[in-house]
Amino acid sequence: MSKNQPSNYDYELSRGDKFLKFVKKALPNPEVRHDKLSSFAKWAAWFPRPRVDRSFFPYVLKFTDRSNPLYLGSPIVLAAGANKFGENIADFAKLGFGAVTVGTATRQHREGNPFRPRIRMVEEDRCIQNSMGLNNPGIDPITKIVDRDLIQAHKKKLCVGISISETPGLEENSDKLEDVLYTFRAAYNAADYVEINVSCPNTGHDRIDSQMYYLDQLMSQIMKIRKSQPIRKAVFAKLSPDMGEKQLHKTLDIVQKHGLNGVILFNTFPGAKVKYLKLQEELEPVTLDGALGGISGRALYVNTVRAVAYIKNKYPGLCVIASGGVDHGAKIWDLFEAGADVVQVYSVLGYRWFGPIKMLNELENVMRKKGYTSLEEFFEKRFASM
Repeated sequence: MSKNQPSNYDYELSRGDKFLKFVKKALPNPEVRHDKLSSFAKWAAWFPRPRVDRSFFPYVLKFTDRSNPLYLGSPIVLAAGANKFGENIADFAKLGFGAVTVGTATRQHREGNPFRPRIRMVEEDRCIQNSMGLNNPGIDPITKIVDRDLIQAHKKKLCVGISISETPGLEENSDKLEDVLYTFRAAYNAADYVEINVSCPNTGHDRIDSQMYYLDQLMSQIMKIRKSQPIRKAVFAKLSPDMGEKQLHKTLDIVQKHGLNGVILFNTFPGAKVKYLKLQEELEPVTLDGALGGISGRALYVNTVRAVAYIKNKYPGLCVIASGGVDHGAKIWDLFEAGADVVQVYSVLGYRWFGPIKMLNELENVMRKKGYTSLEEFFEKRFASM
């Protein structure tokens, strides 16, 4: 990997990928396909799928502050937004995942943005444009489902996290704090780890990561709650990819000051700033007022790998979860070399048939050529050097 120009590795279309194109024509509404993802995971064993050496990938994600480690069956996590309702969680192991992040959840049920369509495929760039608006059933139903299914997920070597955010529309900081802290307590008690989504671009309200004083208050209160619990679980902040260097450092300083385990780099890219991605396909509005929502997928990768390397160099103690444009196993390896501990994906599922399994095979090929006999070996060496 060139430090100046990370490689955005490509892949040849398989028979399965061509079949996926047929599925997209048969079900042309992307939100309908999105809603069917959990059903596909449930029935995945009935479909022809690539074989993968599962024994190569299990590893333990450890934290320097001795938080509960995460026992992962693979280093690929299903990103928040893909399974908003906690459906068929354990079945996602069949697709090659080592963890599932459920949500994003708010305190109360949300229908999300009222217009349709809320999702568009940006086919030429292999991206997805969405403006769902945090639709979810509310934190209490989600935690009941996660609590019920957690043991079954663990049997499949699958960790389960919950992504949370404040309920859009609250005006006073005191109300916002009360709202998020309620949601955090519930998520923390149910899941293996918690993600704090401070960067959702799709609700029409100010993002948390644009309000430094409030962000500082919020992280302080969240970590006070964690310290009061008998079990120390991992807590992450999910950041936006469009922050300037000064704002990024302020945000990371707050994250580090309050002892969060790490960050997810990144959330979807705000469509209003999409010119920086140099997309080949012109975006259409996905809201009634002409907003462009958020972009995920292949075009984000170069920004992701550069950010991971930069942030891991500046904040070596933070666990880094890379998210954005990961659609090839060689990209996962480059991200690991840059300092990532785990990767999150979603958009690849819209373009590669059993994409996570294919990426695991590609990753194994790269690592065996490097002389590794398991993923655990690589991370044991890294953790021992910290």
